[in-house]
Amino acid sequence: MKVLAIDTSTYVMGVAIIENNKVLGEYITNIKKNHSIRLMPAIEQVMQEVGVLPKELDKIVVAKGPGSYTGVRIAVTTAKTLAWSLSIPVVGVSSLRVLAQNGRGFAGYICPLYDARRGQIYTGLYQTTDTLDVIQVEEDRLLLTSEWASILKEKEQDILFIGNDVSLHRSTLVEQLQHHVFVAPPSLFNPRPSELALLGANEDGESNVHLFSPTYLQLAEAESKWLQAQQMKGNENE
Repeated sequence: MKVLAIDTSTYVMGVAIIENNKVLGEYITNIKKNHSIRLMPAIEQVMQEVGVLPKELDKIVVAKGPGSYTGVRIAVTTAKTLAWSLSIPVVGVSSLRVLAQNGRGFAGYICPLYDARRGQIYTGLYQTTDTLDVIQVEEDRLLLTSEWASILKEKEQDILFIGNDVSLHRSTLVEQLQHHVFVAPPSLFNPRPSELALLGANEDGESNVHLFSPTYLQLAEAESKWLQAQQMKGNENE
């Protein structure tokens, strides 16, 4: 089975192709450039390099969020379009779960995180099993870093934090968790599209791509401001 994986949920853009759990090719960049312009050429390049034709794909796996609203939307829209045109299923995998895979083998908890601005983060809590699989122990969520640190403090265990945005929140985490804070090396900060492909390869996909939806965890800023404005108008008219 050949699987194409796509991730643009953050500044990191990743594309990978696997066949029967063998990673054929992988492309990753971590730069502030428009994913909408670069994604399809990257997909075409990787497929050409590994000699896989679109008609040979059996499944599309996409990082469904949380993360950048625009970034998540670009990957999901591309994945749905490809899956629909090829009549193959699409599978969505948590962006945080993909990043957590980089911490497999750590003896304590694994905490992937992405900055969500205004002191907030997208995060969740994971753990490595005896078989080196990474399982979720706390669901993905959006909350203040200080609130998350209070929750983690009750665990009283070492925690490995992973992600390019950890440095933005490290002081808040250390303030409450102190010596329980461990930070992964920078080489593990980028989510791997090959991990995304492997996670989604054996999951049942959504055959009706129109029913597939991403996980934003919050409204886009423009949409949120529009709703606030509508609410204010409603209050003025009462």
